[in-house]
Amino acid sequence: MREITLDELRAADGHEGRPAWIGYAGRVYDVTESFLWQRGSHQALHKAGRDLTVELEAAPHGAEFVEGFPVVGQLIPRSTGGNTCER
Repeated sequence: MREITLDELRAADGHEGRPAWIGYAGRVYDVTESFLWQRGSHQALHKAGRDLTVELEAAPHGAEFVEGFPVVGQLIPRSTGGNTCER
C-alpha cells in the first residue's frame, strides 16, 4: 500500500483542481468524486486534506461512510524529534 505523508495529505485539499483526500484511522481516502465533498468540504464542517479521525468520531455516521471511498494509501506519521504524530 502506498505511504502518504501528512504533507501529501494536506496538499490534497480539493481546491484549484487538486484531489480531495481525507485521513481516517491510518488510511487515506479519495473523496474527490463525491457530491458530499464539494470543493473539499463536507457539510461545511470537515475539510479535505486533513486527518479526520478524531473529528469523525463525533459524526452522526459510522466508519462505514468513510470506508466506502477508494483508499489512496496508508497515512504515515512524520517524525518531529520525538513527537511522532501531528493532527
